[in-house]
Amino acid sequence: MIGMGMTLSAEDFLGIMRKPKVVGFGVGCQFICMPLAALLSSKIFKLPPALSLGLILVGTCPGGTASNLVTLISNASVPLSVLMTSCSTILATILTPLLTKILSRSSITVNGIQLFKSTSQVVLAPILIGMIFNKWLPTFSEKCSKYTPFLSVILVSLICGSVVASNSLILLTSGLPVILSVIFLHSLGFSLGYYLPKKYGYDEVTRRTVSIETGMQNSALAVVLAGSLGVEGAMVPGAVSATVHSCIGSALGGIWRWRDGREGEKENEE
Repeated sequence: MIGMGMTLSAEDFLGIMRKPKVVGFGVGCQFICMPLAALLSSKIFKLPPALSLGLILVGTCPGGTASNLVTLISNASVPLSVLMTSCSTILATILTPLLTKILSRSSITVNGIQLFKSTSQVVLAPILIGMIFNKWLPTFSEKCSKYTPFLSVILVSLICGSVVASNSLILLTSGLPVILSVIFLHSLGFSLGYYLPKKYGYDEVTRRTVSIETGMQNSALAVVLAGSLGVEGAMVPGAVSATVHSCIGSALGGIWRWRDGREGEKENEE
């Protein structure tokens, strides 16, 4: 999160004011479609309360920085992706605890205040620190930004790997429903994120961007927040999600890029 903050400035958030409609649409998909899809998926695959809570946390988390890379691969709008990621990450400080509290009420008790504190510590505080670095130490921030994405990948791999290792018994007994529920969640997110903008007349580039931002969550954040609640097993869906959404997003991006190449070849032939 500090690394993300180092790439942001106050001017970036002014961009939201210039594109309020499309950014609002994308963030709306993020915090409406995905939480409801997570609840639906947990019901379909009959997840126990702890795993259901973990899946709902995944659905209520903001977009992750990996979405920006997949957006680049997909020939979509990277600036719009960054705007949506930034906006959803800030809003997550309030919306993630609130939505998780509402949607998981029937399955398990969630300490909303504790989740709000954890989200603020993990999201808001580090991003502000990173933005301060970017403001007052721009050269240092620019150099660090070359390495922070790779470092983030390593850290997420270690976090998710440790969760899988420490919860191996849960995965052995409930692994298939968890994996299927996560695949269903992200597949539905990518699909709704693409076809809803299409219904409202947005262009192809915007549809791809919203699709990626909707379908790809900050799974590492979901893992950390689940751990802060102290509910055994709740971290597992987030750990599985980190792999699943990256695979689906990369595959989708590759397909879109391949399709653009084919269309370009046809235009050249004509």
